Amino acid sequence: MSVLPMKRMLICAKRQDRKAILEYLQRMEAVEIISHDIDETDAVFSRMDVSQSAQLFTKNAAQADRALEILAGAAPEKGSLLSAFAGRKPITLSEYESSAKKRDSMMKLVSEILRLDKEQTEAKADVPRITTQIEALTPWSTLDYPLSFTGTKKTAAFIGTFPERVTEAEIAETLAKNAPGVEAIDINIITAEDNFTSVFISCLKSDKNTVDDALRRMNFQRPPVSDLVPSAQIDAYEKERAAALEKIDSTMDQIASYADRRDEIKFISDYFSMRAAKYEVLGSLEQSRRIFIVEGYIPAQCADALEKDLTGRFEAAIEFFDPEPSEDVPVLLKNGPFAGPMEGVIESYSMPGKGELDPTGPVACFYYILFGMMLSDFAYGALMSISTFVLIKKMKNMEASMKKTLTMFCYCGFGTMLSGILFGSYFGDAPSVIASTFFGKTLEIPKLIDPLTQPMKMLVLCFAIGIIHLFAGLCINLYTALKTKRYVDAVSDSVLWMLLVGGLILFGLTTDMVTGMFALDKISPTAGNVGKIMAVIGAIGIVLMDGRESKNWFKRTLKGLYGLYGVTSYLSDLLSYSRLLALGLATSVISSVFNQMGSMVAGTPVVGVIFFILIFLVGHLLNLAINALGAYVHANRLQYVEFFSKFYSGGGRKFSPFSINTKYIKFKEDN
Repeated sequence: MSVLPMKRMLICAKRQDRKAILEYLQRMEAVEIISHDIDETDAVFSRMDVSQSAQLFTKNAAQADRALEILAGAAPEKGSLLSAFAGRKPITLSEYESSAKKRDSMMKLVSEILRLDKEQTEAKADVPRITTQIEALTPWSTLDYPLSFTGTKKTAAFIGTFPERVTEAEIAETLAKNAPGVEAIDINIITAEDNFTSVFISCLKSDKNTVDDALRRMNFQRPPVSDLVPSAQIDAYEKERAAALEKIDSTMDQIASYADRRDEIKFISDYFSMRAAKYEVLGSLEQSRRIFIVEGYIPAQCADALEKDLTGRFEAAIEFFDPEPSEDVPVLLKNGPFAGPMEGVIESYSMPGKGELDPTGPVACFYYILFGMMLSDFAYGALMSISTFVLIKKMKNMEASMKKTLTMFCYCGFGTMLSGILFGSYFGDAPSVIASTFFGKTLEIPKLIDPLTQPMKMLVLCFAIGIIHLFAGLCINLYTALKTKRYVDAVSDSVLWMLLVGGLILFGLTTDMVTGMFALDKISPTAGNVGKIMAVIGAIGIVLMDGRESKNWFKRTLKGLYGLYGVTSYLSDLLSYSRLLALGLATSVISSVFNQMGSMVAGTPVVGVIFFILIFLVGHLLNLAINALGAYVHANRLQYVEFFSKFYSGGGRKFSPFSINTKYIKFKEDN
């Protein structure tokens, strides 16, 4: 377990090489570039304004991503269930440079897809608009006049609707009341529905204004004006809608025809994302007319290789030096194949702070055991280990973070298999159920502890693991204090608590209450007396030293007494390990329930076997998924709350190198 030492780095090179050097550093992914405020009055060094270029590159990348979304809608990318583990496509530097030369043609392709999508969107918007117009004209389809018709030389025509169902007689009666002096009125109902009535009304030209005023008082509404006969206008709209639908289909086909160029669009998206990131860094660099300066942090182990490669390619001067104690130095973890997969768990909590050890190794040792005890089934563990191992070997381009996660679950599977052997669980009690159901045999599965019939024995094992876990945290705290020469802290924060807690445990094992509760044999009274002495020494030491920062003896004593009260937290921490028993029992009981459900329908030789297999597969897959999630969550909790509280504060800042943060491609070495 280790936190890699960092070096402060300063590069001074020719201004003309700045883009090439930044691209090299970006591919190296080993340097965290830093910038600081620059003196605005400095006549030598300044910063470039690259905001417009960065915005343009970001816009191009966003357009490429939008084109990929459009293409996915027209021609979904084929992929298997395992595609999520495939990772990004690896390309060499020469392949990247060759593709970059085609960026203009690739952007034309992106623009063409966006143009087609715009046309398709407009056509899709036309369809409901035209449909609405057709629906509005449908009631007038039998009318032989255009809706704009207003009459002849001697007559006036009124075409419109009333907002309710009315008859000709009702219309005539109302008109007679509203226009009593008008006698020559012709009323024709075109369409009548529950909520409207379409009519054609004519009268003499001389009565036009009177009739118009009367109709207005009757809530008469005129339709949209059209110079065509309604039936002809409907036909025109139908043709327009058909053309819009055809346009939608044709543009969809045109977009789908570019499916074989999807990789080009992915490349151009990443290309401009990389350029945008590079220009953002470029804008933070100090530059003069002839040179530019790059400052940053680099892992010490990478410094020599960077200096050799960079000075071999460019005319540049590089200097490395140790950071100042006051600097906010980033943290990078480096662990072996056993502990390395747990780095993600540590990062999810917090990176080590200054002077702290990397806890990844100890966490790994306990994590795999704790996870295994909570899942506690050999078959479940075997399924986890085999499936994750096959995925890791099959997916050669898998991302490093995903590979670490799967490797972690592979090791957790090993821990689960060991627990399964200890508790005799193989898909729960499946071997016994299958033997009795289908073969009429009695099969006893060998086990050291049966959680169902020996829960107290299992609980004692859980508490024992918890005690070891907590004391391991105190030992790490002791080691850290001694390494940093904080000898008083080592005694007061670690040794005294180990004496107090260890002594109380020894003394408790000599009492009837504790041994009776957990069905344990009493230990030697001598060991109990030793435990008393240890506990007393630890308690007195804590009272005297826990408030040591206070000069007033009274305040120091009060703080010491309050610190001694913290022994109750050890009891609550220890009780937290009972979740190992709870989750282990849950896995075992649920497995047994599904096995019994399957055996209940297994009476018929063929059909019963089929139903048994279905219930068996579905039930155990659900049980594995649910309890694996529970084991993961609670294993994290036992590390974060119970274990870390004894020695680990965190607060470090994760190393964030200038890198290729792409979605679709990554670099590999040229052959």
